[in-house]
Amino acid sequence: MNPTQDRIDAARARVPVAFRAPAPVRLRGIAVRTLLVGLFLWCLYDFDITPARIWEGLGRFGTVASFMFPPHVWDSWAAFSEILEGLGETLAIAFLGTLLGAIVAFPLSFLGAKNINRLNVLRLGVRRGYDVIRAFETLILALIFIRAFGLGPLPGILAIAVSEIGTFAKLFSEAIENTSDRPVDGVRASGGSRLQQIRFGVMPQVSPVILSILLYNFESNVRSGTILGIVGAGGIGFLLSDRIAAYRWDEAWSIIFLIILMVYVIDWLSGLIRSRLIGTKELPK
Repeated sequence: MNPTQDRIDAARARVPVAFRAPAPVRLRGIAVRTLLVGLFLWCLYDFDITPARIWEGLGRFGTVASFMFPPHVWDSWAAFSEILEGLGETLAIAFLGTLLGAIVAFPLSFLGAKNINRLNVLRLGVRRGYDVIRAFETLILALIFIRAFGLGPLPGILAIAVSEIGTFAKLFSEAIENTSDRPVDGVRASGGSRLQQIRFGVMPQVSPVILSILLYNFESNVRSGTILGIVGAGGIGFLLSDRIAAYRWDEAWSIIFLIILMVYVIDWLSGLIRSRLIGTKELPK
């Protein structure tokens, strides 16, 4: 039945907090919202983000975009093969960097999982190591490795690999921690050793998650590989930077279009691999 005003007033008297937050909570909410709005406005002022500047920038962007059309069409196989070689090099950099990072991170992830490693000091130390590695941006690592190993794909591969060690180890360890203990208890009850408990109790649960993480990060590293090429770490980014520096905008747009197409194909193939190895679940009708 519909509540009457008397019932509403009686309920409000019994549990006033359910109808209106206490004054300290309301004041805290107002203070937080005021702080966020103030921070946002201060950033706009400090960075000189004004409507006039944005409008002027959009006009210049329109001018640059007009130079990109129509896209360049390569009239010789030699010129086009250079672009394809750069795309292939970017794919190779992303693949090797992702693979090397996963190989190193996989055993480290078990040291950081609390249901595997019971030594708090060691586990927390390893997890802080993840944070230290992830604190370095891939681009910064690439610049460091370029200084050490010179220009080419090797610095890009090492930059992605080192960056992914921290990311993979953290994500893998969290996936391991979220596994159920029942399969592990079953293996233990049947006389399985600790390694067998991990092999047959934990791994079947985390393998789909690990595969999804690997595929997604590989897609992301393909895009990162493009940026790394701009600073000299090999790949298609070097060719793209060269075309932009020479104001050959039509060729730059053609390269960008090929990069977009490559990322799209990789995304499609990743989805296909997931459906084949992990399987798909149909939603109930």
